[in-house]
Amino acid sequence: MTEPTRLTTAQEYWLAVAAAVVTANAYYIHPIIGDVARHFGVSAGQIGLVPALNQLALALGILLLLPLGDRFSNRTLTILFTIGQCAGLIVMTLAQGFTLFTAGSTLLGFFTIAPYLLPAYASKRVAPERLGQVTALLTAGVIFGILVARVGAGVVAEYLGWRVVYWIASGLMIAITLALPTIMEKGVRDKDASRLGYGALILSLLALARDRREILLSGAIQAIGFAQFIALWLALALHLTGPQMGYGTDVVGYLAGFAAISVFSTPYWGRLADRIGPRKARVGYAIVQVLGISLLLPFGNNLWPLIIPILIGNIVGPAIDVTSRMTFLSQEPELRTRLTTIYIVMMFIGGAVGSIAGTALFEAFGWTGTALAILVSCLSLCLLSYLAYRLYGHRDAAA
Repeated sequence: MTEPTRLTTAQEYWLAVAAAVVTANAYYIHPIIGDVARHFGVSAGQIGLVPALNQLALALGILLLLPLGDRFSNRTLTILFTIGQCAGLIVMTLAQGFTLFTAGSTLLGFFTIAPYLLPAYASKRVAPERLGQVTALLTAGVIFGILVARVGAGVVAEYLGWRVVYWIASGLMIAITLALPTIMEKGVRDKDASRLGYGALILSLLALARDRREILLSGAIQAIGFAQFIALWLALALHLTGPQMGYGTDVVGYLAGFAAISVFSTPYWGRLADRIGPRKARVGYAIVQVLGISLLLPFGNNLWPLIIPILIGNIVGPAIDVTSRMTFLSQEPELRTRLTTIYIVMMFIGGAVGSIAGTALFEAFGWTGTALAILVSCLSLCLLSYLAYRLYGHRDAAA
């Protein structure tokens, strides 16, 4: 098997840009969810179906499509999947009814595979000692995409209407789809995984989950983290734009802008995890997250103090994701895409739960109920991180 060439610095950064664009699509809805609900005449609980079905479709797409990355060229698959994303966005942009809009969002979710192919693609093309740094760079790209989506969507919707947001998103996706053939080199297929038929490839996920049980812990940790992230931002948009607070969607976007700090901090946390080990680092990040999220309830009705827990969450949340990914991206190259599949499926099942819970809890119990539920989830994440360190922390020293 021909060894793939190492990525250049320019390629690493262009992959981060690609990760930003293809990830952003699921997050435009966050600051404008109230506007979209009012436009289609649906309740806060009903509008939660849009991100929830998007997340469930993404989990299904990851399960059925991502394992193909261990059999076919990551480059070819990424291009095909971004074409599918373009189709979903165009349906959302043109939809005149809530059902069609939801269907477009669900289609978009099913084909949002590229952000999870890219780390596996890059992990095979960087030196092992730079895995944390490059994984963190791609994660920073994802964060930047989420940041631009939430800030940009809020501001654009406030002045031009929410539908313009999706026209812009469609244009960006078409542009990155056309650019991908020059950003990514032709892939080198793994000689072992390529022998597996599609059914065997999917079934091999069960054997991997049985034999590599740490992936289940890492996936559970990220599922909880992603659920609380989604729940927080959907509830926050409803809270800030509701009658009690009375802000516009642009304010939700500006608040989301504080995530910019994580674009710069995440690579540092990745390098720290390279030095002390990802499992030990994750425990520390989880403790800091609990301390930050505990401030959501007392600061929830005042915009400026609310920035503090939002800022802390934006710093440590991506760091937890990076350390969790490092626990399996350091394993055999021919397994990494399928291990990523298990991880991401669990993550987006968590995201679907968070989408439903965030809007439903807010509708039933307001900001207080949402903030308490998120704090409980943070405590659970912290306990699982400690358990993972106790069981597998010795692998940090061996890496």
